[in-house]
Amino acid sequence: MRTAYSVETVRNAERELMARLPEGALMQRAAAGLAAACADLLGRVYGSRVVLLVGSGDNGGDALYAGARLARRGAGVTAVPLAPERAHAAGLAALRRAGGRVARAGEGEALAEGADLVVDGIVGIGGKGGLRPEAVPLAAAAGRSRGAVVAVDLPSGVDADTGEVHGVAVRADLTVTFGTHKPGLLIDPAREYAGSVRLVDIGLELPVEPELEALQHHDVAQLLPVPRAESDKYRRGVVGIAAGSARYPGAAVLAVSGALRGGAGAVRYVGPAGDAVIARFPETLVSDQGPKHAGRVQAWVVGPGAGDDAATVGEVLAADVPVLIDADGLRLADAEVVRGRRAPTLMTPHAGEAAALLGVERGEVEGGRLTAVRELARRYGATVLLKGSTTLVADSGGGAVRVNPTGTGWLATAGSGDVLSGLGGSLLAAGLSAVDAGSVGAYVHGLAGRLAAEGAPVGAHDVADAVPDAWRNVLG
Repeated sequence: MRTAYSVETVRNAERELMARLPEGALMQRAAAGLAAACADLLGRVYGSRVVLLVGSGDNGGDALYAGARLARRGAGVTAVPLAPERAHAAGLAALRRAGGRVARAGEGEALAEGADLVVDGIVGIGGKGGLRPEAVPLAAAAGRSRGAVVAVDLPSGVDADTGEVHGVAVRADLTVTFGTHKPGLLIDPAREYAGSVRLVDIGLELPVEPELEALQHHDVAQLLPVPRAESDKYRRGVVGIAAGSARYPGAAVLAVSGALRGGAGAVRYVGPAGDAVIARFPETLVSDQGPKHAGRVQAWVVGPGAGDDAATVGEVLAADVPVLIDADGLRLADAEVVRGRRAPTLMTPHAGEAAALLGVERGEVEGGRLTAVRELARRYGATVLLKGSTTLVADSGGGAVRVNPTGTGWLATAGSGDVLSGLGGSLLAAGLSAVDAGSVGAYVHGLAGRLAAEGAPVGAHDVADAVPDAWRNVLG
């Protein structure tokens, strides 16, 4: 499990550790890890040109001490302090002793553009509200640099706790972060500024519950439902799919395709697209009598391609089993009914649907995904899976938000979300909690998207067909 902790938690852990260590020891640990990562990226340290963009905080000190280590190995290292009078004095002295130099006023931008490596130590994890005006030209110069850019702890200009980016920010090729991941390194839009992320262990003692957690293969393998010798189709779970319409029969077919590959033993379909579903998947149990008369299910999926069929959505929400609500179902579901449900509810909006539910602009959701998913979960008393470049899963009871590490831009194709809905609903029927069903479903769906695409465009049906390969990949 990859975890991320808030700035406040990290700061508290740092203070506790520093109280037990000699003065400056923690910064030296960070600087050693940073220098090693820079050396690995350079390949050949001797003779390389390294430029340090140095702010007044501790990460500026980290950059200076790391620069001193590189200078001792033969690199030509130049520090560009934004405010020389406030730069880390001991770090500057160490750099000079190692043979590094400090740039004169006006040299910084040209030096950054011509460097083999630029180290971004402008702003630390406590930075809020974007870069100060005097830092913007240096961030822009780093972006124009012919060399690689390494961020210290996180790229300057991004919010460590939320992943929000206000204005100009440094775009790094590599971020070297200390002690733990910060939420902004795992959540877009900030994540795309971080490049690759390298975690350096500096000995922090952190709480059991993080701010964010990202499942890895091992975690997902422990959660995937695997039938036992005595299993039958009913013990494995039956998922009901109430989806599709005369206008959108394909949504029903795609949701059923995801459900059939999601681990449940049987799929019941209810809706007007029964002929299309049977033609593609004859193993589906089809009914045209509505959800109440479809037969026993352990979970429902409602909403994909449903059009304006509010009655079916209401009927599904009245069932005392877990329900996944997607697409049109999100618009048609009564918020009070959702809040009043006793059984688990999993809502799966994309950014536009989330914005409509929250009464805000889409850009506000895309720029503050963590805030949006938490607010939706709180407002609806449900588990919420917010789809997008960073898929997040939040529970109404609080706790760690799950962030999905798999996926590909090729999944941004019509019907892909319908496949995910069926897959998530099947996992609910197989007995997973709403949080686990959402995060495991997103993980497998994202991996299936990667396997199906292999760098080329795919359709939603290709993603569904690749789910078994993704499943096998996880189980190893």
